[in-house]
Amino acid sequence: MKIGSVTIDSKLALAPMAGVTDLAFRTICRDLGAGYTVSEMVSAKALCYQDKKSIPLLKLGADEHPAGVQIFGSDPACMEEAAAIALEVSGADIIDINMGCPVPKVANSGDGSGLLRDLDKACAVAEAVLRGARGVPVTVKMRLGWDRGSIVCVELAKRLEALGIAALAVHGRTKVQMYSGVANWDLIREVAQAVSIPVMANGDVFSGEDAVRILNYTGADMVMIGRGVFGNPWIFEQAAAALEGREIPPMPPLARRCETAVRQFELSAQYKGEKVACLEARRHYAWYLKGVPHASYWKEQIAHITTLEDVYRITAGIKRELK
Repeated sequence: MKIGSVTIDSKLALAPMAGVTDLAFRTICRDLGAGYTVSEMVSAKALCYQDKKSIPLLKLGADEHPAGVQIFGSDPACMEEAAAIALEVSGADIIDINMGCPVPKVANSGDGSGLLRDLDKACAVAEAVLRGARGVPVTVKMRLGWDRGSIVCVELAKRLEALGIAALAVHGRTKVQMYSGVANWDLIREVAQAVSIPVMANGDVFSGEDAVRILNYTGADMVMIGRGVFGNPWIFEQAAAALEGREIPPMPPLARRCETAVRQFELSAQYKGEKVACLEARRHYAWYLKGVPHASYWKEQIAHITTLEDVYRITAGIKRELK
């Protein structure tokens, strides 16, 4: 599949998620079959003000291509400048505009899914980013609309395509839904039928079989997996097998899952320092243990991780006592 001039030899994409899809986790997901990855969302204003905490979020891995970086904001001038900065810093193949984040402090200020309440502004933002990207393909990740009474995804998709946006990722929920209820795959299908640019379907993909179902149902070109990867980067291996009609591999043994978690935290420590990496590891390691019987004692231990030594000690205990 081509997004603008960029070829992606895969139907499997990792959704950008703040606080989740950092470089370390994206590296794990790519190793397990994600063909396209996108950075965590980065504030355009923060980039324009040269915020030192935001620049590292744009760092891509040495072999992380094709890959995109995602920016969010609603001021066209700032978004144009931020697009140029993001590309210069990251060397990304694609720049993505966030029109889907439902978090109140983002959406209520008009950014993220807040743009779905003002399609003229959304289009002005898209035009600005296209100028700032100077020929690099620009994509948009969006939701269906602000709420059930204002479904705008098909109209916005057509307008964005006319402006020159190269592809769309559509999460089948409204802003108001947040992550509740069921994703509406019918409306993703309507978007895919309304435009000729590639569409990525996103929402409620929690297994390899779900990836096949969403692609068949919506007619989308790619599946973008979000919360289904929490503690389960193997979903990409499973989805690849399902798409190819092969037997879907089972989840690896718990010991191997723990080793993958440790590798993620070690990579994170390289990029961010041990302190930050270990604070973030608390949430990720708990996800890796989701559904594991008798893991409550170890989850309690995980909640107090402060050093990699803690990670190694806990991992040794899990391998010894849980199967």
